[in-house]
Amino acid sequence: MKRQRTVFAGAVLAGLVMVAIVSPERKALAAGAKAEKSPVLVDAMDAELHRAMSSLGGSDAQPKPYFLSYAVSDSDSIGISAQYGAITTSNQSRRRTADVQVRLGEPAQDNTHGDHRNSALTSMPLPLTDDRAAIERSLWFATNRGYAKALDSFLKVKTEQQVRAKEEDGSADFSNEQAKTVLLPAAPTLVVDRAAWEVRLREISGLFKPYPDIFFNTVGLQASNETAYFVSSEGAKVATPNHVARLVIVARARAADGMDLFRAETFEADEVGHLPDQKTVIEKTVAMAKNLEALREAPVTEPFNGPAILSGRASAVFFHEVLGHRLEGQRQRGDDEGQTFTKLLGKQILPPFLSVADDPTLKAFDGSPLSGHYSYDDEGQEARRVDLIKNGVLETFLMSRLPIASFANSNGHGRAEVGHMPTGRQGNLIVTSTKTVSDKELRQMLIDEAKKQGKPYGLYFEDISSGFAVTTRRSPQAFQVIPLVVYRVYVDGRPDELVRGVSIVGTPQAALNRILATDNKQDIFNGICGAESGSIPVSAIAPAMLVSEIETQRQAQGTARPPILPPPGADSVDGKGRK
Repeated sequence: MKRQRTVFAGAVLAGLVMVAIVSPERKALAAGAKAEKSPVLVDAMDAELHRAMSSLGGSDAQPKPYFLSYAVSDSDSIGISAQYGAITTSNQSRRRTADVQVRLGEPAQDNTHGDHRNSALTSMPLPLTDDRAAIERSLWFATNRGYAKALDSFLKVKTEQQVRAKEEDGSADFSNEQAKTVLLPAAPTLVVDRAAWEVRLREISGLFKPYPDIFFNTVGLQASNETAYFVSSEGAKVATPNHVARLVIVARARAADGMDLFRAETFEADEVGHLPDQKTVIEKTVAMAKNLEALREAPVTEPFNGPAILSGRASAVFFHEVLGHRLEGQRQRGDDEGQTFTKLLGKQILPPFLSVADDPTLKAFDGSPLSGHYSYDDEGQEARRVDLIKNGVLETFLMSRLPIASFANSNGHGRAEVGHMPTGRQGNLIVTSTKTVSDKELRQMLIDEAKKQGKPYGLYFEDISSGFAVTTRRSPQAFQVIPLVVYRVYVDGRPDELVRGVSIVGTPQAALNRILATDNKQDIFNGICGAESGSIPVSAIAPAMLVSEIETQRQAQGTARPPILPPPGADSVDGKGRK
């Protein structure tokens, strides 16, 4: 379980080909390891849960819960940020938060039915010390409040079912699963040399000073050690540790015509000592600053409909947004969901040379850590690899404990941020291809395809920041992806031209079936994904791909001028970052 709490804006990309590195907790899981005894926190959770199950309800007006669970996130975190060469924040915090889930009725229909899914959840901070009596008292209060909310919702569900039309998907509201008991040792106390990191962050953020047109920058370090605990009335008892460290660098500029521009770099590791050295980070930061300056002078591209290459990182974001969200289980049921692929099980939805899996058990890929790794999901189910698409054919969906037609059980993908109900979500989405060529060959295929279509150029998308997908049926089934670095690749041999102001738009089924080929190596996207169950860490891995047709539109231009007053010290540089 990985219960994300703090999110850095602009969390983006990292890099390259597959090697599974097994973490210590995975080795312990494989060996069936358990802690010698339950910690005080788990004992308190277990005792209060069973007391509540035996005491709550018992009449027609106040039915007993058929399911109760406590999920607790116990975390230490350190956050340091800097801008313009100076520290802006530096703090350390400790949090314990409980998510109490109460279900009334029966799995076939309970208080979470339809639009009432969040009625099961109540969140509350817990004491930071192992004061068993205080912990139990806090859980008691949250459980009583949660029961009242669940009861109110259950009565509404029963009333609504008497007046509404028959639902398209009559699946149950909760699946039957085998309870797991795995208590791994808690994450150790977080130790970070804050003074040393403050020096590093001041140096990194100070690198933007020679670039007067970059009006904003921030450099942030986030490190956390978390232990996630889960107990349920079914007998589940799970404790899993998690360690993460992120270094995020964001810079913004504005073109003379008012268009806002930004670049971001994210470095991620399992602990701060495994983040890249200062020399590597400085090189990336300076390259980012120079690219921002170049983007200010780059021409604004016109709307385009033609061939393009998406780099591996850009392709990974593309697949996450365009495909991955539409393969999440809960999107296959409900009156509001567009259900793009619901009726396409066993049918081809991608070219036959492409396959897609989601494997949260992978901690690393070619030595680079993966954000979407976890051992157990947020419903106490063991993480597992799921082969979603094989040779272009749709096989299954990413399932939480919310059943859908044809799939009655979880496959270990019930995920949530603290304070949210778990839903089927992506972990490590992996795209593989059997139709691969070299980078050079893929580029030539782009030029050939542009000539074939009578286009003067094709597009090359080097870096992408983010995107969003619309999956509800009341809106067009569309997506938008925001590139950061885009080049025109001319068919007449002219040098590639950097352009700005473009976003990729389209509809999923059309876009996915226009993939012609991929290159022979894979890149990684590491980031934070927001959806109805909150913001969670995810990864996507994909090769660069050539598409026969991609549609772009111009981004919003903006009306604000670049800063009128130059920054202090700007008279010591020549406007191009040179002293």
